[in-house]
Amino acid sequence: MTKHLDLGCGLKPRNPYGADATYGCDVRDIDLAVEKIGFDYKRVNLVVEPIPYPDNFFDSVSAFDFLEHIPRQMVLPNGEVSNPFINIMSEIHRVLVPGGRLLAFTPAYPRVEAFTDPTHVNFITDQTHEYFVGPQPSGAMYGFKGAFEVLQVRWEAPANVYDLNQPSWRKTLRRWHRELLRGGMAHVLWEFAAIQK
Repeated sequence: MTKHLDLGCGLKPRNPYGADATYGCDVRDIDLAVEKIGFDYKRVNLVVEPIPYPDNFFDSVSAFDFLEHIPRQMVLPNGEVSNPFINIMSEIHRVLVPGGRLLAFTPAYPRVEAFTDPTHVNFITDQTHEYFVGPQPSGAMYGFKGAFEVLQVRWEAPANVYDLNQPSWRKTLRRWHRELLRGGMAHVLWEFAAIQK
């Protein structure tokens, strides 16, 4: 049985790889007695807490419009500096099986969409991923534990990512529409495979 985790899932987690079981984490308090959500939900603040699942548990993890809400650095009450963005990338690697997939999708610099939402605190670029990939990722100097292989990194239209199984001609039309009529793409897509360390 394949398992997928959607970070920042709200009430409707995404399952882009069609896994058999869907899990979700979010900071929201969801009344499970009231909401019929149909997936395994954990309330957790991933800025300061680990992903509440064991090592090598998921075949895939998604982070749709999530990473931009995770601070790069913060000072803890004891005065120590923490790197929540580095930590969440380590946690994603930890819960993925070797070869497991990460699909992340986020508004990115220099597009205005990266800055418009006042809760965006982590400004991703089309090169940020380089700190987490390869056999010896440079993010290790900041505490990153893990390594990913790049499967794809590209600018993409949101509707093309939310439904990965749609026809390729439809995706191409959406890209053209974004490029020609809306001033270009605003989101960066990362698809990685977890490298066993």
